[in-house]
Amino acid sequence: MKKNTLQTILAFVLLMGISLGSQAVNVYLKTDKPRTAAVNNAERNLAALLTNIDAAQRSRNNVSMRGVSMSEFSKKSLARLWAVTPFHCESKIQSAGLERRLWVLRNGVMVVRDIPLTITPLDGGWGMNEYQEATVEFDRNGTITDFRFTFNAQAVGLNMEEGGDEVQSWEEQYVILQTLERFRTAYNQKDLATIEAMFSDDALIITGNVVQRRKPGDRGGATYDVQFNRQNKQQYISNLRRCFARNSWINVTFELDDDYLAQQTGNPNISCITRSTKDGTKYGVRLRQTWKSSTYSDVGLLFLLFEFPADGSDPIIHVRTWQPEMVGGRRNSYRDDISTLGGFGW
Repeated sequence: MKKNTLQTILAFVLLMGISLGSQAVNVYLKTDKPRTAAVNNAERNLAALLTNIDAAQRSRNNVSMRGVSMSEFSKKSLARLWAVTPFHCESKIQSAGLERRLWVLRNGVMVVRDIPLTITPLDGGWGMNEYQEATVEFDRNGTITDFRFTFNAQAVGLNMEEGGDEVQSWEEQYVILQTLERFRTAYNQKDLATIEAMFSDDALIITGNVVQRRKPGDRGGATYDVQFNRQNKQQYISNLRRCFARNSWINVTFELDDDYLAQQTGNPNISCITRSTKDGTKYGVRLRQTWKSSTYSDVGLLFLLFEFPADGSDPIIHVRTWQPEMVGGRRNSYRDDISTLGGFGW
């Protein structure tokens, strides 16, 4: 019997065993680089994990990690995400399998993006049948190292072409995207420790609230303004802890869309992600944030000032500002003094 055929049979038997009688999810990962044992391992691990996810959703149990090579970080990340927002693979994936590009970075990290999922809470409440996408990362051996909700890569405008100097540019953008995805996923997981670790100790948090103003005896109608409040890291984390406690679920989504930002600012050449000309480790990111929870929802304009240290250590957030998208029935726009690098001296 040929070796490849034997490997296929063994993989099939393994998947059937861990799926507890459910249909195995078939996965095929494409790569421009030579196909290695690590790529095959990544393919098998992703197939096994997606099969387990579907089995857990059908049986209304926690996701089994049996038969899947995963880091402790990825296990905890998936478990926290599952506890708040259970999901399963899109029906077309269940029937036809998943075929995706496997991106191989210079450091050996491998990435699969845009895995289609459907949110299916156990109580039938929030988010039922809402579409979501995931990103899965692997180490150089094909072990899963992270599982998180993702952005739409096309909306972000990433250059997904490999070769020449463009690879470095894509990888730099990917690190920013990876950080934003982990930041956003931490809110969905109500993972206060991760969020706290991502802010610098001297972080500045600015939040805008709509204030209605009406002069005594004025029959011309009310006027609306945005009042900005400043918090330090400790105050923000304390308020966030109370928010997490009073909400049974939280769903935060980010949109990185250069076209949307161009409409907001009137500048057709503007980008959601900008790099400081004074310090190449500083990046400004402008996002549209949608917040939904069991007690409250809103849409706002978010700005984050990141530092990506030159030594490759974890990026940190120095500034977070938020302002409402709508004020008095009119669309608000990003303010230069609180939503640009220049507004904070960078």
